[in-house]
Amino acid sequence: MSFLQELDQLPAEKRWPAFRAWMTESPLALFKEVLTYRPVIDVPELTLVTRYSDCAQVMRQHDVFSVRLYVPKQGPYWMNQDDTARHWREKSIMKSILDFEALASIRGFIADKTSALLDKADGHIDVVKEISRAVPAAMVQEIFGFDEVDPDDLIEWSYWSQQDTFHNQHFDADVIKDQQYVTEMREKTRDKLSEYLAGLVQRRAADLQAGKDLNDPTTRLLRLSLSQGVQLTPELVGLNVGGLLIGTVETTSHTAINALSGLLDPPPGVQATLSQALSNKDDITAFDGHVFEMLRFKPAFPYFFRVCEKPVTLASGTDYAHSVPVGKTVLAVTHAAMFDEQVYPEPEKFDYTRSVTNAFTFGQGLHECMGRHIGMQIIPEIVRQVLLLPGIKAEGEVDYQGTTVPQSYSLSWNKGHAQCAGNDAA
Repeated sequence: MSFLQELDQLPAEKRWPAFRAWMTESPLALFKEVLTYRPVIDVPELTLVTRYSDCAQVMRQHDVFSVRLYVPKQGPYWMNQDDTARHWREKSIMKSILDFEALASIRGFIADKTSALLDKADGHIDVVKEISRAVPAAMVQEIFGFDEVDPDDLIEWSYWSQQDTFHNQHFDADVIKDQQYVTEMREKTRDKLSEYLAGLVQRRAADLQAGKDLNDPTTRLLRLSLSQGVQLTPELVGLNVGGLLIGTVETTSHTAINALSGLLDPPPGVQATLSQALSNKDDITAFDGHVFEMLRFKPAFPYFFRVCEKPVTLASGTDYAHSVPVGKTVLAVTHAAMFDEQVYPEPEKFDYTRSVTNAFTFGQGLHECMGRHIGMQIIPEIVRQVLLLPGIKAEGEVDYQGTTVPQSYSLSWNKGHAQCAGNDAA
């Protein structure tokens, strides 16, 4: 029986849970069938679109497809607004604060930090707990300037905000058994984060008054705020700095683990090109290409959700055109879209030379990941440092521990290694 035949025979309330399970268990086989025979699927909770063109329409038409489901989770933050003055102003400011010129030094920091933690582990590590979360948390502390705080708190604050916003929506009841608990944990940790950020802003304001020459994001934002050249209150400074933390740690961890687990067991024929790319210390372009192509196969976010705000017909002009009513949640199944042969020739072929800018790895449109340029450095460098270990192997599968994100992943390698990569990435 095909996926679609089985789907049609299920009670309506079981169709989305079944489709989600198939996306996890047999994504490529599912997408091949759906893209061919039914690119738009309607279930009670959702309308799902899978073709590249339709996913792009949902992601890019922010006047039709809004992010209002973010609002109860994120509060007064510009990210849950569409095309507002605050969105444009504060997003532009934050992009300026995250200097493009600093990418080389950031990648060097990630290389050194990851290598040092791996050296300390000496042969065995839970890479989620000790690398993929710990390294971006260290970056938040040492580069973004989150001082006087336990890194475990930073990890927890990012985790619960991400969990509640992106994995705890009305259509997630089949995988999140206690949705109220997740919301309560997000609220609890939000209060702790808010208290910390208020203190951080006060400390940096005092540093400025004392004439200290600091260059972390909080200080730079405060300089803008005090100049009164833009509408940026001290409260908004704290809110935007908090967004750096929330958007850095957990998303980096999930994405890095997906790429790492895939490259530790690569598709046939990929190991040779991967080994060659790893050995080239002077040019990391090919290695990064392997990471981002693997993320096409194993994306951290296989879909993005939006709410229809105006009557619209998706896939207009095709035999699968579908009218979506106002208020319906639409899922852009971007994992499927990245296997649409109309955009990706030979989609099931692993091709590390494909353009990253065409993918949905960091989203698209108005709500594309603000830190895309940083993520494109820190994610592959974490993966690279791990794969440089001699005899590196997984001790088992990635353990999700009943959640929607990687919680544990045990690796081992030959002890007493002489890893010498470190800052060669810079």
